[in-house]
Amino acid sequence: MAEIKDKKHKREPLFHLVKRDDMKWWAAWLIRIAAILIGFFLVCFISMALTKESLSSIIETMYRGVFGRIEMGSTKMMWRYFQKTAILLCLSIAVTPAFKMKFWNCGAEGQALAGGLAAMICMIELGNVLPYPLLLLVIVLSSIVAGAVWGVIPAIFKAQYNTNETLFTLMMNYVATQIVKYYLYIKGGGSNKINPVAEGNLPVIANNEYMLNVIIVLVLTLLVFIYLKYSKHGYEISVVGESQNTARYIGINVKKVFIRTMILSGALCGIAGMLLVAGTDHSIDTNTVGGQGFTAIMVSWLGQFNPLVMIIMSALVVFLNLGSAKVADSCYLNSSYADIAVGIVILLVVGCEFFIRYQIKFRSTKKEVHV
Repeated sequence: MAEIKDKKHKREPLFHLVKRDDMKWWAAWLIRIAAILIGFFLVCFISMALTKESLSSIIETMYRGVFGRIEMGSTKMMWRYFQKTAILLCLSIAVTPAFKMKFWNCGAEGQALAGGLAAMICMIELGNVLPYPLLLLVIVLSSIVAGAVWGVIPAIFKAQYNTNETLFTLMMNYVATQIVKYYLYIKGGGSNKINPVAEGNLPVIANNEYMLNVIIVLVLTLLVFIYLKYSKHGYEISVVGESQNTARYIGINVKKVFIRTMILSGALCGIAGMLLVAGTDHSIDTNTVGGQGFTAIMVSWLGQFNPLVMIIMSALVVFLNLGSAKVADSCYLNSSYADIAVGIVILLVVGCEFFIRYQIKFRSTKKEVHV
């Protein structure tokens, strides 16, 4: 009997994964913070190896890339940083409701482009027709509707025909890009970009063109947080995300939740596109969103679908992007180095989730002997 038990014991794997169910929330966040710090210093050390600069010099260069020179600072650069963070945050909170119900909306890029295009059409066609307050209202509403329509189309097909929402929303990005390209061909005389338009720009607050954008996004972030955490719709989104069968059993109309949530998600993306066109660039091209719709997916996931935590994550990602771009520019590195730096940190943070959710248990070396 002892010999048979030893043979069975040898066939057991060296280790196996066990899902954790007892880790405190603060311990999980300590692990995430440690991963972020390790990623940041790893980027710094890689930069040191490539540029032969000191650690303090690398950190100073990254700081100057975000906020300007340390001695004097730069209010303009600081607000540029806040603006970029706000846009990424807006796109992140836009995809979060869909992700919470496990509807993988990868179409934030196209939905934001649709909203931005709607804003630009209103600025060009109605800029000299409507009074300014009414023009602003039309721009905002048209952007919301355009983004919502672009978001709800995949939801309708998912609800009615169970199509793959990931592929559908990705394909909608390409359709939106080509529509923008066609509009540029018509209105831009074959150019790849429409010249800046003055009519319909968002109002300037305290001589700062970015302040209103930041305020709007912060208000939206708070509203989405309240909506997801305290409203009936937010509860239904969570239940659908946990189990569609359970949701149906307790009387939730899953198809209705899909469609309603994607209308919200697309509308928020449309607002982000409007802020880019009417509040930042005052023009549009196929690269207006600049891939931020895909980065927003990671920010949403890293923030654990909590809009308030996403504020920190968005600020971190933008800081790394701008800072690493400054290092690359100052030391004549390839421009893609900034994306590599952000990718390193995100990879480490994603990797740390494995140790938060699972633990490794090794095979016991003790031999059981039965007589």
